[in-house]
Amino acid sequence: MVHAKAVDAPSSPGPAKTGTGGNPWLVLLAVSLGVIMVMLDGTVVGIANPVIQADLKASLSDLQWVTSGYLLALAVFLITAGKLGDLFGHKRVFLIGVAGFALSSVGIGLSAQLSDIIPGLSPVGALIGLRVLQGLFGALLQPAALALLRGAFPGERLNQAMGAWGAIIGLSSAAGPIVGGLLVENVSWESVFFVNAPVGIIALVMGIFLIRENRTRTLARIDWLGVLLLSGAMFSLVWTIIKAPEWGWGDSKTLTFVAAFVVLIAGFIIWQSRARQPLVPLSLFRNVSISIGTVLMMMVAFAMFGAMFFLGFFFQGVHGLSPLEAGLRMLPMSAGMIVASPLAGMAIGRLGAKITMSAGLLITALSMFLMSQLSIDASFIESGIPFLLLAFGLSPVFVGATEIIVGNAPMELSGVAGGLQQSAMQVGGALGTAILGAVMAAEISTKLPGYLGPAAQGIPAEQMTALEKAAAFGLAPQGLSQQIGDAVHNSFMDGMHLAFIVSTAIAVLTAVLTLFVKSGRKSEGAPVHMG
Repeated sequence: MVHAKAVDAPSSPGPAKTGTGGNPWLVLLAVSLGVIMVMLDGTVVGIANPVIQADLKASLSDLQWVTSGYLLALAVFLITAGKLGDLFGHKRVFLIGVAGFALSSVGIGLSAQLSDIIPGLSPVGALIGLRVLQGLFGALLQPAALALLRGAFPGERLNQAMGAWGAIIGLSSAAGPIVGGLLVENVSWESVFFVNAPVGIIALVMGIFLIRENRTRTLARIDWLGVLLLSGAMFSLVWTIIKAPEWGWGDSKTLTFVAAFVVLIAGFIIWQSRARQPLVPLSLFRNVSISIGTVLMMMVAFAMFGAMFFLGFFFQGVHGLSPLEAGLRMLPMSAGMIVASPLAGMAIGRLGAKITMSAGLLITALSMFLMSQLSIDASFIESGIPFLLLAFGLSPVFVGATEIIVGNAPMELSGVAGGLQQSAMQVGGALGTAILGAVMAAEISTKLPGYLGPAAQGIPAEQMTALEKAAAFGLAPQGLSQQIGDAVHNSFMDGMHLAFIVSTAIAVLTAVLTLFVKSGRKSEGAPVHMG
């Protein structure tokens, strides 16, 4: 057994040591451009999904895999990608991630042409495969970006950087639905992926000239067994989350993957306690704030992404809006983050994370509750108010939790910490989508027969199952009566309302958990547990 040893962490590089000649804000701009690609992609895919489904004749399962394939690759690889940055340099890994993400985005836009070139490959198959590749490059990009910010903004200045970071992400999120809606309506769904090419080129050029390479001096090799165990555990967990709604939570296949996750994560923990240079030093979690920050990130992502997944289908399927109109409906939330994120950074600096994040979560709970009251023909104002509140609720949580996880980690583990933060978000979002999706599906199954009335007795079981699946996406099958269409839409609304009620409860519970966050800060110069 290799005994633990402590290595003195080198002091964080100050602004003068960045590759920008003493201006860390240029580092922020450079790395933000790379992450903007990921944010644009996330928002425009939601707008483009209904058009992709119609154009490629994709099934609902195919459409889910367009999202799930990306999520699976991202969640499995994030922590390992963060470690690669710690070992080989965050600038290098960041630039590889940017280039790969941009190229795979172009490939997605050309998926139909690729299917013509490669025998046996369908356009949908090419799209899903390239989304998986995009997820792998996204995993390289995001932890490296956070680690570069960690180096450029040491100490208490990280709050300011995280606030500005959130504002830039909010701006890209605000632009995404509008740009995506315009492109989908006036050009094609493929064009929403081509947008990443020019953004990626600018990010590459700026990154090359504005960011100085940095890598840890205390780590020298990759813990390959740790990578294998953690990747297998993360795959088993996320795969279970994705497939359980289809298989059933008590199905033998689901239980097998749950068991695989338990065995692999237990093996990973045991190995990390013995490895000379572990992938994730377990002492990282001795910092209470890092541990709680990770749980907070998972829970808020559960509430947000789980509930928000259905809004695109509500606006386009049930409400009958165009892609552009649906994008404009979400504008108050994305635009609100431009203002809310810098304010959140300042509030955390003055009031501390505990008070600011708790207040943000209570505002989030109020927003989720108001969304649970949306009517089937909700106006822009009726949906805009809870969206705006959500921006001011979520910003303190995302800024605070990111600052807590990345800011409290030793500098040489900043990449791993960035990967941990992103993994928590992705796993929480996947859990939210799967569990709230199951809650929603169960509610639809219960309510749909009642809305159909006596007509339900004459519908064959197979057709009823098909109606329930369509209702989960707010889709009323064409060619059926108005009564059936109304029943599908009404049952969808009931399911969505219940999902938002559950999200409200999660937000309140998370607000209570936030009260246990401690304000212990920044471990520059603190001993780093290496095994």
